[in-house]
Amino acid sequence: MKIKNLLVIIVVVVVLLALKYLYFPTETSHTDQKNGKPGAKSMPSNVTAIVVKAEKLNNEVYASGTIIANEEVNLQPEMSGKIILINFEEGSRVFRGQLLVKINDADLQANFKKLQLQLTLSEQKLQREKQLLAIYGISQEQFDGVLNQYNVLKADLDFAAAQIAKTEIKAPFDGIIGLKNVSEGAFVSNNQIIASIQQINPVKIDFSVSEKYASIVKKGDKLSFTIEGNNQTLLAQVFAIEPKIELLTRTLRVRAICPNLKGDIFPGSFARVQLALNDIDAALMIPTEAIIPDLKGKKVYKIKDGKAEPVKVITGLRTDQKIQIIDGLVDGDTVIVRGIMTLRPGAVVNVTEIK
Repeated sequence: MKIKNLLVIIVVVVVLLALKYLYFPTETSHTDQKNGKPGAKSMPSNVTAIVVKAEKLNNEVYASGTIIANEEVNLQPEMSGKIILINFEEGSRVFRGQLLVKINDADLQANFKKLQLQLTLSEQKLQREKQLLAIYGISQEQFDGVLNQYNVLKADLDFAAAQIAKTEIKAPFDGIIGLKNVSEGAFVSNNQIIASIQQINPVKIDFSVSEKYASIVKKGDKLSFTIEGNNQTLLAQVFAIEPKIELLTRTLRVRAICPNLKGDIFPGSFARVQLALNDIDAALMIPTEAIIPDLKGKKVYKIKDGKAEPVKVITGLRTDQKIQIIDGLVDGDTVIVRGIMTLRPGAVVNVTEIK
């Protein structure tokens, strides 16, 4: 009985397997219609694609910048001493050559007057010795000694005048002087900052752009920028470019200049810069989501004969939604933009939408 029951069970299992094979075939049971060999038949992947077309690209660069003064200097004395005069008001306009600060120079003035008297006597003696030399009353050697003494005193007088000049701080250019850090009567050393003076009309804007724009940015390029607290869009012009790329950031430093007649643009302000470069009339642009990072660069999937084909590309400029393709694609190529993650090279695709 046990053997009979076992045989019945085996027969039932075989019948069930046969029914399953006939009515519920697996994917591996299909036969390739082209070559008649059994194998797997993968289902097409649904994708969204775009047809690459050349379009005009407004070549604009956005960067963060800083406003700096056209000219700026800290006022520091060249020698230590007591301040006997502060000849400016804080925040006022000053002019080139205007005396701003005077340090006590009484001892230097006294020495200067002494040297003046000595030089006068030496000059008189030199004139007498010259007359004697003309009638051979003295030798040439004696005359040269007197002439040398005269020249030494003259050099000493020039040195004394230079020392006196160091006690005066004059405005190096027209500008606005800031807040003073000392008061009249204070003793200052030669490394102490008394105040700062800045020329803020015009102002400069310093900003950096990626090294890929190094050959595009030119002197004279126009740009616009905005700053906090000012709702206007301000205009400036590039007037200087650093002749090297920064090693750490791989960026190029650019400086622009902007009129500031009202004086309402303050150095140190943060600026949002928009630099307009030469437009590109025929740029191949694709959505940024179509780009796939690769160990050897970047690639995209384009459709060829109904299959996904990986193509290495070189990218260029980028906008908020698209990126320029410099090499790897041509006008008219169909590029997959959605459904990329599940694709493999050579996979059959079903395009559900073309943008």
